[in-house]
Amino acid sequence: QQRDDGHWVFELEADATIPAEYVLLRHYLAEPVDAELEAKIGRYLRRIQSAAHDGWGLFHAGAFDVSASVKAYYALKMIGDHPAAPHMARARAAILAAGGAAASNVFTRIQLALFGAGPWSTVPTMPPELILTPRWFPIHLAKMSYWARTVVVPLLVLAALKPVARNPKGVLVDELYTGSKVRPGSKAADTKWLWTAGFHGLDRLLKAADRLWPRAMRQRAINACVAFVTERLNGEDGLGAIYPAMANSVMMFDCLGYPADHPARAIARTSVDNLLIIRDDEAYCQPCVSPVWDTALAAHAMMEAGCEAEAVRGLDWLTPRQVLDVKGDWAEWRPDVRPGGWAFQYNNDHYPDVDDTAVVVMAMDRARGQAGPGYDKAIERGVEWTVGLQSRGGGWGAFDADNDYEYLNNLPFSDHGALLDPPTADVSARVVSMLAQLGECDSPRMARALAYLDREQEADGSWFGRWGVNYVYGTWSVLCALNAAGLPPTHKMVAGGVGWLKRIQNGDGGWGEDCDSYALDYTGYTPAPSTASQTGWALLGLMAAGEVDSEAVERGIAWLAAHQDADGLWGQEHYTGGGFPRVFYLRYHGYPKYFPLWAMARYRNLKRSNTQAVGYGM
Repeated sequence: QQRDDGHWVFELEADATIPAEYVLLRHYLAEPVDAELEAKIGRYLRRIQSAAHDGWGLFHAGAFDVSASVKAYYALKMIGDHPAAPHMARARAAILAAGGAAASNVFTRIQLALFGAGPWSTVPTMPPELILTPRWFPIHLAKMSYWARTVVVPLLVLAALKPVARNPKGVLVDELYTGSKVRPGSKAADTKWLWTAGFHGLDRLLKAADRLWPRAMRQRAINACVAFVTERLNGEDGLGAIYPAMANSVMMFDCLGYPADHPARAIARTSVDNLLIIRDDEAYCQPCVSPVWDTALAAHAMMEAGCEAEAVRGLDWLTPRQVLDVKGDWAEWRPDVRPGGWAFQYNNDHYPDVDDTAVVVMAMDRARGQAGPGYDKAIERGVEWTVGLQSRGGGWGAFDADNDYEYLNNLPFSDHGALLDPPTADVSARVVSMLAQLGECDSPRMARALAYLDREQEADGSWFGRWGVNYVYGTWSVLCALNAAGLPPTHKMVAGGVGWLKRIQNGDGGWGEDCDSYALDYTGYTPAPSTASQTGWALLGLMAAGEVDSEAVERGIAWLAAHQDADGLWGQEHYTGGGFPRVFYLRYHGYPKYFPLWAMARYRNLKRSNTQAVGYGM
């Protein structure tokens, strides 16, 4: 499955939200109807409708989610599904029982308002003047995560101009409103009632004063938003290289009167279509693409399996994608750090990723025996950039340093709980792994990082996994890091993680964890059927801690062997990727392929060499 140029990329699937929004975007722009494509997306949306609760969840077999269900219902109705059709009637009943469209989240209410299918008055006020505030101001774009920044900036223009009735077919969803006032809940963590009440009061004041902004200031703010977006358009890879930001940029240009053939609008629109997955019978839209991440991880698995030449081809593809000349948004807080990271997608120079960079560096270091010194400069710059983004507390976030302004979670338009990018154990562990693999084990920054991981360990021995589901992912990540850093199996952190993984092993020998483990209040691991990717993670973590001969590892390897498909790989419908906890989950189609291969190959290699642990950080 390696591409001709050496890289790997696998499908990245989210929930019904993105394909539904894609359908709505085409209609918002009044584009010619592509009946065949809409029919395929319709079949996809109908197939993933839940038979258990009649709506749409956020992951495979997940609970009902009102926002995803409203969007999916609206998209199907826009495609032409009649409200009286059985699947639509069941969905409508489930939505109404959950409070109706008024109970949906901010971004869903914005989608409805854009079509005149809901009032702009229920959307929290986001004045575009926000982009003009100084950095010391409590609400500042630089204090938000990269993805929030790129999504919000074009929305500031849309929310200011409040376009309505861009609905050529006149399709509304009045039947999804109950007539009663509903105050939607928030999925943000660590909210405080006083902050929330204050921000809601501010929202009321902003609504009352919305028409009082000086016209010159309003225009200046809109111009600044357009300049921000235009600078970061990122070619055909799109603004932020993520669907919501890309779609919002297209609607912003349209709202401002840019014709369809204007270069900025045209390339933004093309970037959206590049996310489509079209099959013979179905189609859906990906939230983004993951070629750098897939290639780096697949290269690790291939090297473990003894396929160094293929891995080197992948790393050679990665080498020119290192961001060396662009100081992205991260430089707002770290202006003296030189660029040197890798992004998650094909191109996203303003937003390289600490996690990806650490994984690429480790793979290149492993390949030196095959490739020689050819990766030395890339490794050096990657390490320099990564360590430059260490946060005050010793850990690392994914894209920015010290992006932990928790009071912003109380903002009315932060009800999705994904406004920030604070340090997390999984990303921090990856950097610890990288530094230790390169021989740095006793530096002050390493000591601070290990102290951070110690503080982050849960009482049951596990670690939270921000970007993978969840405690299995986090615990695997940290155990590999601790092994690379030289901590023995008897160390309390290592022993605690090993004990936890053994306790939660499923009866069939594999490991599984449900996305519902991302609870607002810590509840710990939530059991789920065994999956190939989570079993691979648990095995890699246990073997890093010296457990290669344990019964738990032998049973896990046996589970993988028994569930290998005829093509040599593994399948998996369950979602094990984390986008935003409680809001957005990912099915990485590559995860059940390279992680099990990696785990089985490592087991073989360790058994052959009669070694209890391996020094590599992953």
